[in-house]
This record gives sequence, C-alpha cells and structure tokens, in this order.
Amino acid sequence: MSSGNPDSALAAVQRFQTAFDAQDVDAIMATMTGDCVFEDTSPPDGRRHVGADAVREAWTALFAGAPDGGFTTEELIEAGDRVVVRWRYSWGSGHVRGVDVFSVRDGLVAEKLAYVKG
Repeated sequence: MSSGNPDSALAAVQRFQTAFDAQDVDAIMATMTGDCVFEDTSPPDGRRHVGADAVREAWTALFAGAPDGGFTTEELIEAGDRVVVRWRYSWGSGHVRGVDVFSVRDGLVAEKLAYVKG
C-alpha cells in the first residue's frame, strides 16, 4: 500500500518501515521525533523507551540480538494521525505475530507501541 500524500501518517510510517527493514538505525531515527517513544513487547507490559537516545539504544540492541530476524507487514491501517501495522516477525524456524500502533506528528513517528500475540 502506498500513500500519495508525502505528509500523511501512512507515508511517515512507510518511511520508518523502509529504514527499519534495512536495519539502518540512523535512517530510522531520522523518521522519528526527538521526543519519540517506543514501547517494546517485553512481558508483561513492554518496556517504555522515551527520547531519541533511549529509542536508538533499543533499536541497536534489537538488531544486534537478532541480525537474521525479519518483519513482514500483513496489513496497514491509517486512521488520522495513527497507523496500525499487523506484522509477522520470523527468525530461523520460528515466528511471532503482532501489531504496532504508531502516532505521527509533523510527518514523523512520535510513538510506536508494539504488541505481540502470546
């Protein structure tokens, strides 16, 4: 799915996902606000990473810990300044499925809340 409006929430999330798929932390951070928030899927409620430095550290750790892992987008749903992404994360012979809820502000990802099926 492609958004024709480069300022849309969907377009912002698509830029984020392109950088994320490349595991390019600098490019990911360029798609996020300086006060960004990322909530990961750590049980039971996820760990909250606040601010660019903390979020950068989380991405760096994720990619270092699972360099062969990869996400496949199953569906994108845009709702105003929010985008929901259903995904599948695969590694070796395993996988999990989950959902990310993104909030976008001024064309950048401000928040990414991740949830996984358990």
